[in-house]
Amino acid sequence: MSDSVSNVIPARTELSAQQAELADRVARNTPADGLNGTHVPGLALIRATAPSQPLPSVYHPSLCVVVQGRKRALLGEEVFVYDPLHYLVVSMTLPITGQIIDATPQQPYLCLRVDIDPRLVTELLAQLPPSTPPREPAARPLFLARTSASLLDAVLRLARLLDTPEEAAVLAPLALREIHYRVLTGELGERLRHLCEVDGPSQRIARAIELLKQRYAETLRVEELAAVAHMSPSALHQRFKAVTTMSPLQFQKQLRLQEARRLMLVDGMEAAAAGHRVGYESPSQFSREYRRLFGAPPRREIASVRLATA
Repeated sequence: MSDSVSNVIPARTELSAQQAELADRVARNTPADGLNGTHVPGLALIRATAPSQPLPSVYHPSLCVVVQGRKRALLGEEVFVYDPLHYLVVSMTLPITGQIIDATPQQPYLCLRVDIDPRLVTELLAQLPPSTPPREPAARPLFLARTSASLLDAVLRLARLLDTPEEAAVLAPLALREIHYRVLTGELGERLRHLCEVDGPSQRIARAIELLKQRYAETLRVEELAAVAHMSPSALHQRFKAVTTMSPLQFQKQLRLQEARRLMLVDGMEAAAAGHRVGYESPSQFSREYRRLFGAPPRREIASVRLATA
């Protein structure tokens, strides 16, 4: 057997062993389908025992590591499929359509979601050698990279702290720091560095998105967003659409509808009240736009979700 082949087999075996242990730990710490919080700050676990329909949602800056099953994320016309061989990086808040495509009760979809800490990224970038611009511009703040054994090892050490909460306060920050470091120095780290460049074009768009998040229920003028981004209104509109695939107004609309859905699904609020809370003065307009995004009017869509999870 050649040296190249003999070197590949142990690496694959190590990766498989890490994934098997991770799957076991995630399965034991996800009592229910959906998003499961943990006592480790910045770490959430996701479980699904069946494939899902495409569902629009808001993704926040995070690293998604699948250890079993597969999921598809759609941003505009781009499709990203992540599985135990690939992890997903979301470097700024984005409305994305997600769909679990591989899950069964016997082999559920299992995923760890690690929040990206901007302060930690900035601190690590200051300690790393200067980077060269990526060969391809990082137009989208969403991308896939191949999962390495070193990254998976750091994620596994973080997951082990789920069973030792008394150690998590001390050791979790160390594991989270290494996870950020592995991503920044990994296959697509240059793209993440570019997107996190202080006062770079992407960070200016991120400031506009942050203002939209804070004041999603208000009427905002493009000039206000442009001012916080230190860009002209036309430059903001062009760059915003290049990054998010939608205009600032469309982006705000999705934030409103997502929050209204949460208010109805989690807080039990009536559709008209939820629509008014997020900034809609017309119930009929709220119902039309909700149906356009989620495929059914508010009451019917919420009822079908509750029936499916009962």
